[in-house]
Amino acid sequence: MRPIKMVDLKGLYLDIKSEVDRAIQEVLDGTDFIQGKAVNDFENSLSGYLGRPNVISCGNGTDALQIAMMALDFKPGDEVILPVHTYVATAEVIALLRLVPVFADVDAITFTLDVSQIEKKITKRTVAIVPVHLYGQCAPMDTILALAKKHGLYVIEDAAQSFGAEYIFPDGKRKKSGTLGDIGSTSFFPTKNLGAFGDGGALFTNDKVLAEKIRMIANHGQKKKYHHDVIGVNSRLDTLQAAILNVKLNYLDEYAGKRRAVADYYDSNLNGIQSLRTPFRVSYSTHVFHQYTIVVNDIDRDNLKSYLQEKNIPTMIYYPVPLHLQKAYRRENIGPGSFPVSEKLSTTVLSLPIHTEMDNEQLSYICDAIKSFINS
Repeated sequence: MRPIKMVDLKGLYLDIKSEVDRAIQEVLDGTDFIQGKAVNDFENSLSGYLGRPNVISCGNGTDALQIAMMALDFKPGDEVILPVHTYVATAEVIALLRLVPVFADVDAITFTLDVSQIEKKITKRTVAIVPVHLYGQCAPMDTILALAKKHGLYVIEDAAQSFGAEYIFPDGKRKKSGTLGDIGSTSFFPTKNLGAFGDGGALFTNDKVLAEKIRMIANHGQKKKYHHDVIGVNSRLDTLQAAILNVKLNYLDEYAGKRRAVADYYDSNLNGIQSLRTPFRVSYSTHVFHQYTIVVNDIDRDNLKSYLQEKNIPTMIYYPVPLHLQKAYRRENIGPGSFPVSEKLSTTVLSLPIHTEMDNEQLSYICDAIKSFINS
């Protein structure tokens, strides 16, 4: 049996090596390493894939979130609602801009923002909601968009883990994750479903005026070189990364299908085990399985993780410490017990290996090992 990896980046590369190498060589031959032709080509390809929104690439997914909030002219002290069970980047950019992160708990079944809590969090200082489409499927956007419209709030989607997923509205209409709110953002970190060979990110919006402002902010606030109309940052997608991503974009839906096949195998072998819960698939979103995250009950999650490691099965915990319990984000009157669902998840979630290169032998070995631990 081949060694089991959380993500097999080398295998993924070897599958499309000739195409990727050719794209890289074209950039090397042209030496247009910053804002070269491949960047524009990738943005156009990505726009087509997403249904023709305006696409602006940038340096990474964290920058994408920050640029989105800068483009919407949020002011220090403005409040932004976000889930507490997520990666720190979502809260980080809010704090860096001297905005106020307003934490909300997540739904215990879907792991995404608990929409029943949103209205309770809204004050006269609230300016935006940031739903995080965690683990590979969307938050309930029809409800979030309705609440935002009711209260005059912006919606900034963090679609870094759900890129390629489709949201299904009650009338059957479908839209790609990241294209539903005022601005969508994503990351092209190498382990993402659409991953570069380094850092990268992008923003999406259907508003052409807003898109122009976003593009200026990402490039030192300039529309014309040496003429700086707004305060900006230096956040550009390297031409080399754009060329690689433009190749991989052609395979994104195929990759999602392979990930779903892995998830189906896990489901069929792990469903029905009382000591764990497999990922719930909502009816309003397709799932691209950036992670396959189980929840354990009545067994020690950390002992299971250690047991699997002894069997050479890697696992990950996303996320072991909720944001409100992180030292950097602690606040008076908000401590243990404030967000019970997220706190419970932090001690019970475990993500299993899932990627496009997995085979049934590896999957069978993983499932048998989990069953062996539970039955021991």
